[in-house]
Amino acid sequence: MQEENTSTLTNEIKLLVVDIDGTIAGHSNRVSEKVKKAIAQAQAKGVQVAVATGRMYRSALRFHQEIGSTLPLIAYQGAWIQHPTTNKIHRHLTVKRETALQLLDYFEQPEFKDVLSVHFYINDELYVRELTRESKIYAKRSNINAIPVGDLRQTLDNEPTKVLALCDDVDVINRLLGNLRRQYTPAELYLTTSVATFFEATNPFVNKGTAVRYLAEEVLELQPSNIMTIGDNFNDVEMLQYAAIGVAMGDAPDGVKAIAKWVAPSVEQNGVAVAIEKFILS
Repeated sequence: MQEENTSTLTNEIKLLVVDIDGTIAGHSNRVSEKVKKAIAQAQAKGVQVAVATGRMYRSALRFHQEIGSTLPLIAYQGAWIQHPTTNKIHRHLTVKRETALQLLDYFEQPEFKDVLSVHFYINDELYVRELTRESKIYAKRSNINAIPVGDLRQTLDNEPTKVLALCDDVDVINRLLGNLRRQYTPAELYLTTSVATFFEATNPFVNKGTAVRYLAEEVLELQPSNIMTIGDNFNDVEMLQYAAIGVAMGDAPDGVKAIAKWVAPSVEQNGVAVAIEKFILS
């Protein structure tokens, strides 16, 4: 965790951007009353609040509504930015069809084929090879229907917004991430993990940092000194680095905590509410 003094920045915060899973929503898959109250108090002070998540747009929408956000919603790690009121899509960046096919070939190697659940997200629909246990759990938590298609190649008339591979074995995900980071440069593909068991791939220009920068500077005409971001995993790193106040949750991996300006209590301890109290309401 960086040790710089953030107290002088508190009065400058005009935009708060929060992740969903592990940040405003914990095991219950709901936003606690304490967190909702703190967000409402921040909004009453004139701070605008936005959601930035790896989730699908349709899956993230209820959280956006629960916290009363009036801003565009950042979904798919920033690959899809849409305003729920006007339905204007500000950004939609996809994975090249050729790259999606290469990833699928890689996932279907003997080492990975029987242990990975592969998800293609196309036009805000979720397509899977088959309904595995992991895919069913994911779909239930996301409150969406997963569409089994057998061979995912047949979905690629349209390019996917995101490609995800799930596995309960964290070592498999780490090996997958390491192997593919050697195969693709950051200029070719953005690779991350949103939780330890989720490998995610998006367009190389996509991450939550570039998305928050777009929202802040292009839509709201704000600067990093006006921004506070809160997240809990490696897919949040770029937005934590961009903001003047980047807050990691208490149960974030050490590598995420290391780049944060401050570490909040865990999601189950209403860490977002504590961070808002410290940096916005005090």
